[in-house]
Amino acid sequence: MSNKKNRTGAVRKKGLGKAVGSGGQGRQALEGRGPTPRAEDREYHPAHKAKKARERYEAAKQRHAAASGRGGSAAGRAGGAKKDDAELVTGRNAVLEALRTGIPATALYIAARVEMDDRVREILRLATNRGVAVLEVMRPEMDRMTDRDTVHQGVVLKVPPMEYAHPLELLDEVVDRGQTPLFVALDGVTDPRNLGAIIRSVAAFGGQGVVIPQRRSAGLNSAAWKTSAGAAARIPVAMASNLTQTLKEFKRQGVFVVGLDGGGEVSLPGLELADRPLVLVIGSEGKGLSRLVTEHCDAVVSIPITSATESLNAGIAASVALYEVAKLRASGGSEREA
Repeated sequence: MSNKKNRTGAVRKKGLGKAVGSGGQGRQALEGRGPTPRAEDREYHPAHKAKKARERYEAAKQRHAAASGRGGSAAGRAGGAKKDDAELVTGRNAVLEALRTGIPATALYIAARVEMDDRVREILRLATNRGVAVLEVMRPEMDRMTDRDTVHQGVVLKVPPMEYAHPLELLDEVVDRGQTPLFVALDGVTDPRNLGAIIRSVAAFGGQGVVIPQRRSAGLNSAAWKTSAGAAARIPVAMASNLTQTLKEFKRQGVFVVGLDGGGEVSLPGLELADRPLVLVIGSEGKGLSRLVTEHCDAVVSIPITSATESLNAGIAASVALYEVAKLRASGGSEREA
């Protein structure tokens, strides 16, 4: 007759204590550690490595998008060089004007079998005389270097990153030269082609500079250089860390701030402030002037247009206003001489 006390499987534990079996021991070992981590949170698991790879990819995409928003160019990719913060000046007029005015340049790219004309010959001569490296590239490679919508005309100039002037220093320089200040400030204009067109108009109608805000604004990239047709090499662009504060400081220095807006209470023709130190503020085509900027304008001026047109492009509006100011200044000077 067998003794049941020596049969382990027949032992019946009394009371409510923890089970002695392996299941109970496992539960006791895991006690206080919480739920099992997900696979992607375990460093040794392949899912964790895949998660980290996705995060790195997303971060790289964001950096790429940020660089594209700042007008970063692909000049450094030509010839296998590393990407840098240099800008590309494209188009024969823009490149020629940049070289004529002595803008620093590090390389000149010429398309293979480019059609030679007087501008290209002068571009090559100026670049050679200044010791700028001249590199011949195939047209497909040049197309990849530039933006899709850019017409490079077979010539591309690589220049260092743009160095912006300080708005108040720019004002002091104009006053020291004995000129009546005429600036254009941009409020929310994000299209670099509009910036380039405005720079061109400022140069055409006797202005001395353009002021852009540090945030939410187009920068002086290759598209702006191209649209300015070389005027960007002659007209300084100043960057304001805070546009509203800069306009307030301009007013303290005796400069009148005039905003352009379709609903302005003052009509542009015959503007009385035209012969005074002036900064014209151009708003975005969609939203116009911001509320804070409007509050600091000495006058908000409208350009008379037909009812068939809702509004004017920012670059066109600036051109019309600058023309009117230049005309009134010229007529006022003639009257004073008479």
